Amino acid sequence: MVSIICTLRHHTDELSCCAFSPSLLATCSVDKTLRVYNTADFSELPYSPLSGHGYGVHCCRFSSCGSHLLSCSTDGSVIVWSSDTGEATAVLQHPGRIPLRVCALAPDSSLLLAGACDGTVALWDFPSKTLRRCSTVSEASVVACCFSPCGQFFVTGCTHGDLKLWDVDVSLLHAEKDAHDLGVTCCSSAPQFRVGEYGCCVEFRLASCGQDSQLKIWIVSQREGLLHTLTSHSAPVLSYDTHHKHMNHYEIISLSPSMPWIATGSMDRTVNVQTLCQGRKLPGHSRLLVADWSEEDVQTWLCEEGLEELVCNFKANNIDGPELSQLNKETAAELGIESVGLRSRLLRKIEALKSEQSGSEAPDEFLCPITRELMKDPVIAADGYSYERESIESWIRGKNKTSPMTNLPLQTTLLTPNRSLKMAITRWKSSQ
Repeated sequence: MVSIICTLRHHTDELSCCAFSPSLLATCSVDKTLRVYNTADFSELPYSPLSGHGYGVHCCRFSSCGSHLLSCSTDGSVIVWSSDTGEATAVLQHPGRIPLRVCALAPDSSLLLAGACDGTVALWDFPSKTLRRCSTVSEASVVACCFSPCGQFFVTGCTHGDLKLWDVDVSLLHAEKDAHDLGVTCCSSAPQFRVGEYGCCVEFRLASCGQDSQLKIWIVSQREGLLHTLTSHSAPVLSYDTHHKHMNHYEIISLSPSMPWIATGSMDRTVNVQTLCQGRKLPGHSRLLVADWSEEDVQTWLCEEGLEELVCNFKANNIDGPELSQLNKETAAELGIESVGLRSRLLRKIEALKSEQSGSEAPDEFLCPITRELMKDPVIAADGYSYERESIESWIRGKNKTSPMTNLPLQTTLLTPNRSLKMAITRWKSSQ
Protein backbone atom coordinates (compact mmCIF):
# COMPACT_ATOMS: atom_id res chain seq x y z
CA MET A 1 0.00 0.00 0.00
CA VAL A 2 1.25 3.48 -0.81
CA SER A 3 1.53 6.01 2.01
CA ILE A 4 0.68 9.68 1.47
CA ILE A 5 3.51 12.08 2.26
CA CYS A 6 1.59 15.28 1.57
CA THR A 7 -1.41 16.68 -0.30
CA LEU A 8 -1.06 19.83 -2.41
CA ARG A 9 -4.23 21.90 -2.82
CA HIS A 10 -3.15 25.06 -4.61
CA HIS A 11 -4.72 24.78 -8.07
CA THR A 12 -8.18 26.27 -8.60
CA ASP A 13 -9.26 23.94 -11.40
CA GLU A 14 -8.70 20.38 -12.56
CA LEU A 15 -5.15 19.02 -12.71
CA SER A 16 -3.87 18.07 -16.15
CA CYS A 17 -0.29 16.88 -15.59
CA CYS A 18 2.52 16.57 -13.06
CA ALA A 19 6.23 15.90 -13.48
CA PHE A 20 9.26 15.28 -11.29
CA SER A 21 12.85 16.40 -11.70
CA PRO A 22 15.49 15.10 -9.27
CA SER A 23 14.70 17.96 -6.87
CA LEU A 24 11.40 19.51 -7.96
CA LEU A 25 7.77 18.60 -8.59
CA ALA A 26 5.77 20.58 -11.17
CA THR A 27 2.01 20.51 -11.64
CA CYS A 28 -0.21 22.19 -14.22
CA SER A 29 -3.91 22.78 -14.51
CA VAL A 30 -6.86 23.99 -16.51
CA ASP A 31 -6.56 27.11 -14.31
CA LYS A 32 -3.79 28.26 -16.76
CA THR A 33 -0.95 27.99 -14.23
CA LEU A 34 1.94 25.77 -13.26
CA ARG A 35 3.07 25.30 -9.68
CA VAL A 36 6.53 24.17 -8.64
CA TYR A 37 7.50 22.54 -5.33
CA ASN A 38 10.78 21.65 -3.65
CA THR A 39 10.79 17.90 -3.01
CA ALA A 40 12.89 18.36 0.14
CA ASP A 41 9.80 19.52 2.05
CA PHE A 42 7.18 20.07 -0.72
CA SER A 43 7.08 23.80 -0.06
CA GLU A 44 6.04 25.89 -3.05
CA LEU A 45 8.90 27.82 -4.60
CA PRO A 46 8.86 31.63 -4.28
CA TYR A 47 8.37 32.14 -8.03
CA SER A 48 5.38 29.78 -8.16
CA PRO A 49 2.72 29.89 -9.60
CA LEU A 50 3.92 30.38 -13.16
CA SER A 51 1.47 32.31 -15.34
CA GLY A 52 1.97 32.86 -19.03
CA HIS A 53 -0.51 30.74 -20.91
CA GLY A 54 -3.79 32.23 -22.11
CA TYR A 55 -5.71 28.97 -21.72
CA GLY A 56 -5.50 25.76 -19.74
CA VAL A 57 -2.12 24.02 -19.50
CA HIS A 58 -2.24 20.39 -20.69
CA CYS A 59 1.28 19.08 -20.16
CA CYS A 60 4.47 19.87 -18.25
CA ARG A 61 7.87 18.20 -18.57
CA PHE A 62 11.33 18.72 -17.10
CA SER A 63 14.51 18.38 -19.13
CA SER A 64 16.75 15.45 -18.20
CA CYS A 65 19.06 17.66 -16.16
CA GLY A 66 16.11 19.42 -14.52
CA SER A 67 17.21 22.93 -15.52
CA HIS A 68 14.30 23.52 -17.92
CA LEU A 69 10.57 23.13 -17.39
CA LEU A 70 8.30 22.93 -20.43
CA SER A 71 4.56 23.53 -20.63
CA CYS A 72 2.07 23.45 -23.50
CA SER A 73 -1.45 24.77 -23.70
CA THR A 74 -4.68 25.19 -25.61
CA ASP A 75 -3.27 28.59 -26.62
CA GLY A 76 -1.00 26.73 -29.09
CA SER A 77 2.28 27.59 -27.38
CA VAL A 78 5.10 25.83 -25.56
CA ILE A 79 6.73 27.93 -22.86
CA VAL A 80 10.24 27.12 -21.67
CA TRP A 81 10.79 28.09 -18.03
CA SER A 82 13.98 28.27 -16.00
CA SER A 83 13.68 25.83 -13.09
CA ASP A 84 16.02 28.04 -11.06
CA THR A 85 14.27 31.39 -11.44
CA GLY A 86 10.82 30.66 -12.91
CA GLU A 87 11.59 33.02 -15.78
CA ALA A 88 10.01 32.26 -19.16
CA THR A 89 13.10 31.95 -21.36
CA ALA A 90 11.26 31.16 -24.60
CA VAL A 91 7.77 30.94 -26.08
CA LEU A 92 7.42 28.64 -29.07
CA GLN A 93 4.21 28.92 -31.08
CA HIS A 94 2.67 26.18 -33.22
CA PRO A 95 2.64 27.57 -36.80
CA GLY A 96 -1.13 27.16 -37.02
CA ARG A 97 -1.71 28.24 -33.40
CA ILE A 98 -3.45 24.90 -32.92
CA PRO A 99 -4.14 23.78 -29.33
CA LEU A 100 -1.27 21.64 -28.04
CA ARG A 101 -1.95 18.57 -25.92
CA VAL A 102 1.50 17.15 -25.18
CA CYS A 103 5.18 18.04 -25.37
CA ALA A 104 8.51 16.27 -24.93
CA LEU A 105 12.19 17.17 -24.88
CA ALA A 106 14.92 14.90 -26.24
CA PRO A 107 17.19 13.38 -23.55
CA ASP A 108 20.12 15.54 -24.69
CA SER A 109 17.87 18.64 -24.94
CA SER A 110 18.58 18.95 -28.66
CA LEU A 111 14.98 18.76 -29.88
CA LEU A 112 11.57 19.83 -28.62
CA LEU A 113 8.40 18.11 -29.82
CA ALA A 114 4.75 19.12 -29.36
CA GLY A 115 1.59 17.30 -30.45
CA ALA A 116 -1.50 19.20 -31.55
CA CYS A 117 -5.26 18.65 -31.76
CA ASP A 118 -5.24 18.71 -35.58
CA GLY A 119 -2.97 15.66 -35.81
CA THR A 120 0.24 17.58 -36.42
CA VAL A 121 3.51 17.68 -34.53
CA ALA A 122 5.84 20.65 -34.37
CA LEU A 123 9.55 19.94 -33.99
CA TRP A 124 11.97 22.64 -32.86
CA ASP A 125 15.73 22.78 -32.53
CA PHE A 126 15.85 23.44 -28.82
CA PRO A 127 19.18 25.32 -28.41
CA SER A 128 18.27 27.86 -31.11
CA LYS A 129 14.48 27.65 -30.54
CA THR A 130 13.92 27.53 -34.31
CA LEU A 131 11.18 25.46 -35.94
CA ARG A 132 12.55 22.53 -37.95
CA ARG A 133 9.25 21.28 -39.34
CA CYS A 134 5.55 20.92 -38.66
CA SER A 135 4.05 17.74 -40.09
CA THR A 136 0.79 15.82 -40.03
CA VAL A 137 1.24 12.47 -38.30
CA SER A 138 -2.36 11.48 -37.58
CA GLU A 139 -5.96 12.08 -38.54
CA ALA A 140 -6.79 12.47 -34.85
CA SER A 141 -5.47 14.53 -31.96
CA VAL A 142 -1.89 13.75 -30.91
CA VAL A 143 -2.15 13.24 -27.14
CA ALA A 144 1.06 11.30 -26.39
CA CYS A 145 4.67 11.56 -27.48
CA CYS A 146 8.15 10.69 -26.27
CA PHE A 147 11.70 10.44 -27.60
CA SER A 148 13.88 7.36 -27.81
CA PRO A 149 16.87 7.21 -25.42
CA CYS A 150 19.19 8.54 -28.14
CA GLY A 151 16.81 11.30 -29.21
CA GLN A 152 16.99 10.26 -32.89
CA PHE A 153 13.47 8.79 -32.95
CA PHE A 154 10.16 9.71 -31.40
CA VAL A 155 6.82 8.02 -30.83
CA THR A 156 3.36 9.56 -31.17
CA GLY A 157 0.00 8.31 -29.93
CA CYS A 158 -3.42 9.59 -30.95
CA THR A 159 -7.03 9.48 -29.82
CA HIS A 160 -7.80 6.92 -32.56
CA GLY A 161 -5.51 4.46 -30.80
CA ASP A 162 -2.50 4.31 -33.14
CA LEU A 163 1.16 4.34 -32.06
CA LYS A 164 3.73 5.47 -34.63
CA LEU A 165 7.53 5.56 -34.65
CA TRP A 166 9.24 8.40 -36.54
CA ASP A 167 12.76 9.61 -37.21
CA VAL A 168 13.63 13.25 -36.56
CA ASP A 169 12.90 14.09 -40.20
CA VAL A 170 9.34 12.95 -39.45
CA SER A 171 9.62 9.94 -41.73
CA LEU A 172 7.42 7.07 -40.60
CA LEU A 173 9.39 4.01 -39.48
CA HIS A 174 6.65 1.87 -38.01
CA ALA A 175 2.90 2.14 -37.33
CA GLU A 176 0.96 0.05 -34.82
CA LYS A 177 -2.67 0.55 -35.75
CA ASP A 178 -5.22 0.27 -32.94
CA ALA A 179 -2.52 -0.23 -30.32
CA HIS A 180 -5.24 0.80 -27.87
CA ASP A 181 -8.81 0.24 -29.02
CA LEU A 182 -10.30 3.36 -27.44
CA GLY A 183 -7.36 5.70 -27.92
CA VAL A 184 -3.83 6.18 -26.62
CA THR A 185 -3.51 8.43 -23.60
CA CYS A 186 0.23 8.48 -22.92
CA CYS A 187 3.55 6.84 -23.71
CA SER A 188 6.96 6.73 -22.08
CA SER A 189 10.26 5.22 -23.19
CA ALA A 190 12.89 3.57 -21.03
CA PRO A 191 15.90 5.84 -20.43
CA GLN A 192 18.44 3.42 -21.93
CA PHE A 193 18.97 1.13 -24.89
CA ARG A 194 19.74 -2.54 -24.44
CA VAL A 195 21.27 -5.13 -26.72
CA GLY A 196 18.68 -7.44 -28.22
CA GLU A 197 18.68 -11.21 -28.17
CA TYR A 198 21.89 -12.76 -29.58
CA GLY A 199 23.40 -9.27 -29.82
CA CYS A 200 21.93 -8.75 -33.27
CA CYS A 201 20.23 -5.40 -32.64
CA VAL A 202 19.83 -2.50 -30.25
CA GLU A 203 16.40 -1.95 -28.75
CA PHE A 204 14.52 -0.01 -26.09
CA ARG A 205 11.31 -0.52 -24.17
CA LEU A 206 8.25 1.66 -24.73
CA ALA A 207 5.24 1.80 -22.42
CA SER A 208 1.85 2.99 -23.60
CA CYS A 209 -1.53 3.39 -21.90
CA GLY A 210 -5.01 3.88 -23.25
CA GLN A 211 -8.69 4.31 -22.65
CA ASP A 212 -9.02 0.53 -23.09
CA SER A 213 -7.70 0.19 -19.51
CA GLN A 214 -4.53 -1.51 -20.73
CA LEU A 215 -0.89 -0.82 -20.15
CA LYS A 216 1.33 -2.20 -22.91
CA ILE A 217 5.08 -2.68 -23.00
CA TRP A 218 6.69 -2.75 -26.45
CA ILE A 219 10.15 -3.65 -27.74
CA VAL A 220 11.24 -1.03 -30.27
CA SER A 221 13.99 -2.31 -32.58
CA GLN A 222 14.47 -3.55 -36.12
CA ARG A 223 11.83 -6.10 -35.15
CA GLU A 224 9.28 -3.85 -33.43
CA GLY A 225 6.73 -5.85 -31.50
CA LEU A 226 4.63 -6.21 -28.42
CA LEU A 227 6.52 -7.58 -25.44
CA HIS A 228 3.55 -8.10 -23.14
CA THR A 229 0.27 -6.55 -22.04
CA LEU A 230 -0.85 -5.80 -18.51
CA THR A 231 -4.61 -5.75 -17.96
CA SER A 232 -4.87 -5.11 -14.22
CA HIS A 233 -6.34 -1.63 -14.62
CA SER A 234 -9.98 -1.21 -13.68
CA ALA A 235 -10.55 2.14 -15.39
CA PRO A 236 -9.12 4.08 -18.33
CA VAL A 237 -5.50 5.08 -17.67
CA LEU A 238 -5.05 8.75 -18.41
CA SER A 239 -1.36 9.17 -17.64
CA TYR A 240 1.47 6.79 -16.95
CA ASP A 241 5.02 6.40 -15.73
CA THR A 242 6.46 2.91 -15.45
CA HIS A 243 5.81 0.58 -12.51
CA HIS A 244 2.68 2.21 -11.09
CA LYS A 245 -0.62 0.46 -10.48
CA HIS A 246 -3.42 2.84 -11.45
CA MET A 247 -6.06 4.02 -9.00
CA ASN A 248 -9.27 4.72 -10.82
CA HIS A 249 -10.01 8.11 -9.27
CA TYR A 250 -6.65 9.58 -10.36
CA GLU A 251 -6.12 11.28 -13.69
CA ILE A 252 -2.39 11.99 -13.76
CA ILE A 253 0.65 10.13 -12.53
CA SER A 254 4.38 10.82 -12.35
CA LEU A 255 7.30 9.02 -10.71
CA SER A 256 10.26 10.72 -9.10
CA PRO A 257 13.61 9.84 -10.75
CA SER A 258 15.49 10.16 -7.46
CA MET A 259 13.15 8.95 -4.69
CA PRO A 260 10.53 6.16 -4.29
CA TRP A 261 7.74 8.69 -4.70
CA ILE A 262 4.75 8.98 -6.94
CA ALA A 263 2.66 12.10 -7.58
CA THR A 264 -0.98 11.55 -8.45
CA GLY A 265 -3.38 14.26 -9.52
CA SER A 266 -7.12 13.99 -9.08
CA MET A 267 -10.19 15.69 -10.50
CA ASP A 268 -10.70 17.31 -7.07
CA ARG A 269 -7.80 19.69 -7.95
CA THR A 270 -5.35 18.12 -5.48
CA VAL A 271 -2.02 16.37 -5.90
CA ASN A 272 -1.01 13.59 -3.51
CA VAL A 273 2.67 12.83 -3.13
CA GLN A 274 3.02 9.25 -1.95
CA THR A 275 5.77 6.80 -1.17
CA LEU A 276 5.80 3.49 -3.03
CA CYS A 277 7.32 1.63 -0.07
CA GLN A 278 5.51 0.10 2.89
CA GLY A 279 6.29 1.16 6.43
CA ARG A 280 6.37 4.44 8.30
CA LYS A 281 7.18 7.93 7.20
CA LEU A 282 10.01 9.68 8.96
CA PRO A 283 8.74 13.01 10.32
CA GLY A 284 10.54 16.24 9.65
CA HIS A 285 13.81 16.18 7.79
CA SER A 286 13.40 12.95 5.80
CA ARG A 287 10.59 11.06 4.08
CA LEU A 288 12.08 7.60 4.46
CA LEU A 289 10.14 4.85 6.20
CA VAL A 290 10.88 3.51 9.68
CA ALA A 291 11.63 0.05 8.26
CA ASP A 292 14.39 1.72 6.19
CA TRP A 293 15.79 4.04 8.88
CA SER A 294 19.51 3.88 9.40
CA GLU A 295 21.15 4.47 12.77
CA GLU A 296 21.70 8.09 11.70
CA ASP A 297 18.00 8.49 10.89
CA VAL A 298 17.06 7.25 14.36
CA GLN A 299 19.49 9.66 15.97
CA THR A 300 18.05 12.54 13.93
CA TRP A 301 14.54 11.53 15.02
CA LEU A 302 15.63 11.59 18.68
CA CYS A 303 16.85 15.16 18.24
CA GLU A 304 13.60 16.20 16.55
CA GLU A 305 11.60 14.72 19.44
CA GLY A 306 13.66 16.52 22.11
CA LEU A 307 15.52 13.39 23.18
CA GLU A 308 19.02 14.55 22.25
CA GLU A 309 20.50 13.13 25.48
CA LEU A 310 19.71 9.60 24.27
CA VAL A 311 21.73 9.88 21.06
CA CYS A 312 24.92 8.56 22.65
CA ASN A 313 23.09 5.55 24.15
CA PHE A 314 21.50 4.69 20.81
CA LYS A 315 24.73 5.21 18.91
CA ALA A 316 26.65 2.94 21.29
CA ASN A 317 24.04 0.20 20.85
CA ASN A 318 23.68 0.58 17.07
CA ILE A 319 19.90 1.11 17.17
CA ASP A 320 18.35 1.44 13.72
CA GLY A 321 14.71 1.76 12.61
CA PRO A 322 13.52 -1.84 13.02
CA GLU A 323 15.14 -2.08 16.47
CA LEU A 324 13.60 1.23 17.51
CA SER A 325 10.10 -0.05 16.80
CA GLN A 326 10.75 -3.12 19.00
CA LEU A 327 11.90 -1.23 22.09
CA ASN A 328 9.94 -1.79 25.34
CA LYS A 329 10.46 -1.10 29.04
CA GLU A 330 12.95 -3.92 29.49
CA THR A 331 15.07 -3.28 26.42
CA ALA A 332 15.01 0.49 27.04
CA ALA A 333 16.50 -0.12 30.50
CA GLU A 334 19.20 -2.29 28.95
CA LEU A 335 20.29 0.68 26.85
CA GLY A 336 21.54 2.33 30.04
CA ILE A 337 18.77 4.94 30.26
CA GLU A 338 18.70 5.38 34.04
CA SER A 339 16.02 8.08 34.23
CA VAL A 340 12.56 6.52 34.56
CA GLY A 341 10.97 9.69 33.20
CA LEU A 342 13.24 9.71 30.17
CA ARG A 343 12.49 6.07 29.41
CA SER A 344 8.76 6.78 29.67
CA ARG A 345 9.03 9.73 27.29
CA LEU A 346 10.92 7.56 24.81
CA LEU A 347 8.34 4.79 24.94
CA ARG A 348 5.50 7.28 24.49
CA LYS A 349 7.19 8.65 21.37
CA ILE A 350 7.60 5.13 20.01
CA GLU A 351 3.93 4.37 20.72
CA ALA A 352 3.00 7.55 18.84
CA LEU A 353 4.94 6.25 15.84
CA LYS A 354 3.09 2.95 16.02
CA SER A 355 -0.22 4.75 16.29
CA GLU A 356 0.56 6.80 13.16
CA GLN A 357 1.57 3.60 11.40
CA SER A 358 -1.84 2.09 11.95
CA GLY A 359 -3.33 4.47 9.39
CA SER A 360 -1.25 2.99 6.56
CA GLU A 361 -2.07 -0.60 7.61
CA ALA A 362 -5.81 -0.11 8.00
CA PRO A 363 -8.23 -2.33 6.05
CA ASP A 364 -8.92 -0.84 2.66
CA GLU A 365 -12.62 -0.27 3.43
CA PHE A 366 -11.58 2.09 6.25
CA LEU A 367 -9.69 4.36 3.86
CA CYS A 368 -11.31 7.24 1.99
CA PRO A 369 -11.23 6.43 -1.76
CA ILE A 370 -10.21 10.02 -2.53
CA THR A 371 -7.34 10.58 -0.08
CA ARG A 372 -6.51 6.96 0.83
CA GLU A 373 -6.37 8.08 4.47
CA LEU A 374 -8.15 6.54 7.47
CA MET A 375 -11.63 8.05 7.69
CA LYS A 376 -12.70 10.01 10.75
CA ASP A 377 -16.19 11.06 9.67
CA PRO A 378 -17.33 8.62 6.94
CA VAL A 379 -20.41 9.50 4.92
CA ILE A 380 -22.29 7.67 2.17
CA ALA A 381 -22.69 9.49 -1.15
CA ALA A 382 -25.37 8.91 -3.77
CA ASP A 383 -23.12 6.41 -5.57
CA GLY A 384 -23.30 4.10 -2.55
CA TYR A 385 -19.61 4.52 -1.63
CA SER A 386 -18.33 5.91 1.68
CA TYR A 387 -15.93 8.85 1.81
CA GLU A 388 -14.37 11.13 4.38
CA ARG A 389 -16.89 13.98 4.72
CA GLU A 390 -14.38 16.79 4.14
CA SER A 391 -12.96 15.12 1.03
CA ILE A 392 -16.24 14.39 -0.73
CA GLU A 393 -17.62 17.83 0.18
CA SER A 394 -14.53 19.41 -1.38
CA TRP A 395 -15.01 17.20 -4.43
CA ILE A 396 -18.63 18.27 -4.82
CA ARG A 397 -17.85 21.97 -4.26
CA GLY A 398 -15.65 21.85 -7.34
CA LYS A 399 -16.88 21.16 -10.83
CA ASN A 400 -17.21 17.48 -10.07
CA LYS A 401 -20.84 16.34 -9.95
CA THR A 402 -19.81 12.80 -10.75
CA SER A 403 -18.83 9.88 -8.55
CA PRO A 404 -15.08 9.69 -7.79
CA MET A 405 -15.38 5.91 -8.06
CA THR A 406 -17.61 5.37 -11.11
CA ASN A 407 -17.41 8.72 -12.97
CA LEU A 408 -21.21 8.57 -13.32
CA PRO A 409 -23.34 11.60 -12.40
CA LEU A 410 -24.34 11.89 -8.74
CA GLN A 411 -28.13 12.00 -8.59
CA THR A 412 -27.95 14.08 -5.41
CA THR A 413 -25.25 15.74 -3.33
CA LEU A 414 -26.89 14.60 -0.10
CA LEU A 415 -24.43 12.84 2.23
CA THR A 416 -25.55 10.35 4.87
CA PRO A 417 -23.40 9.65 7.96
CA ASN A 418 -22.10 6.07 7.98
CA ARG A 419 -22.28 5.46 11.73
CA SER A 420 -21.70 1.72 11.54
CA LEU A 421 -18.49 2.23 9.57
CA LYS A 422 -17.36 4.93 11.99
CA MET A 423 -17.93 2.53 14.92
CA ALA A 424 -16.01 -0.21 13.14
CA ILE A 425 -13.07 2.14 12.55
CA THR A 426 -13.14 3.18 16.22
CA ARG A 427 -13.09 -0.46 17.35
CA TRP A 428 -10.24 -1.24 14.98
CA LYS A 429 -8.18 1.69 16.23
CA SER A 430 -8.74 0.60 19.84
CA SER A 431 -7.51 -2.89 18.99
CA GLN A 432 -4.27 -1.44 17.69
